Amino acid sequence: MAVKVPRNFRLLEELEKGEKGVGDGSVSYGLIDAEDQMLSNWQGAIIGPPQSPHEGRIYNLHIHCGTEYPNKPPTVRFTSKVNMTCVNQSNGSVEPRNFSTLNNWNSSMTIESVLIGLRNEMTAAHNRRLTQPPEGSSF
Repeated sequence: MAVKVPRNFRLLEELEKGEKGVGDGSVSYGLIDAEDQMLSNWQGAIIGPPQSPHEGRIYNLHIHCGTEYPNKPPTVRFTSKVNMTCVNQSNGSVEPRNFSTLNNWNSSMTIESVLIGLRNEMTAAHNRRLTQPPEGSSF
């Protein structure tokens, strides 16, 4: 039987990893407010992948981890305008049904998994051909 790690312990582990900058630096994340005792509201950033319409751009996101995280996926919203098939173009929300990482969520996935998944989605054929809004645009 697997051990169930309490929500805040899990999020503290993710916060520590995010603050250390583990990985290749193409995504980053941390709490919006260091005083957020529930560890609910996060900010993320994705550096657009090379050889894509997103190359050289930095996309900012808001991530909300509800009380059932990690058993339920976080809600994710781009604050930087981006044109992707999984992003609602009126408010920047990532639509779970159109984004496999959220649609196929399991409790072993993390905030980093979401950000890496979105970065990978930027290179998908169906997103590569979409015209992007001017750099610096916001939802």
